[in-house]
Amino acid sequence: MAFKHILALIVTLAAFTIAPAAAVRAEPLQIVGFGDSLMAGFGLGPGEGFTDKLQTALQSKGHDVAVANAGVSGDTTSGGLARLDWSVPDGTRLVILELGANDMLRGVEPALVEQNLDAMLSRLKKRGIPVVMAGMVAAPNLGHAYGEQFGAIYPTLAQKYGATLYPFFLDGVAGDKSMQLEDGMHPNAAGVERMVERFLPTMEKALAGLPAAQ
Repeated sequence: MAFKHILALIVTLAAFTIAPAAAVRAEPLQIVGFGDSLMAGFGLGPGEGFTDKLQTALQSKGHDVAVANAGVSGDTTSGGLARLDWSVPDGTRLVILELGANDMLRGVEPALVEQNLDAMLSRLKKRGIPVVMAGMVAAPNLGHAYGEQFGAIYPTLAQKYGATLYPFFLDGVAGDKSMQLEDGMHPNAAGVERMVERFLPTMEKALAGLPAAQ
């Protein structure tokens, strides 16, 4: 009888030891898409936005990730800087920083755009959060000088902070009406699919370079 009682005790203890371990599951890696209407999914239906499609694409490649949408339509780099800290919560492992298009459309001085983006990158670096910079280019009507100054912002800051650079967020969509909404500026659902397809290799490279979770 004593042996049976001891055996029962061992089985019970084993159950308590194994059950919690089995119940523990690793949380998905948290990514924040921080930007303007291009990130927010302006004019698109539920599940058609960039962050949703990127999350699906990454998961199909075997990445256990969750991509949060912190895009605000109409946002500028000044607005982004003001809301950065509360828009990127603790536990975020990677930020996609996509801002500057609205500054450019309003003709904001490139020096101010660079200053704001620099401040955001500095804050994220202090928090230990790596960044993928989604670059933008200036519209031709703003002139050659403005275009050169604006276009240099993203590679300059990416090099300064060791961020991963994706040179042009609208690559494959800009100038192609079949990939755009009627406003000729924002991607339609097909445009988002193309953007994600082209963005994916850069994103996987950034994920591969992430430090181990603390």
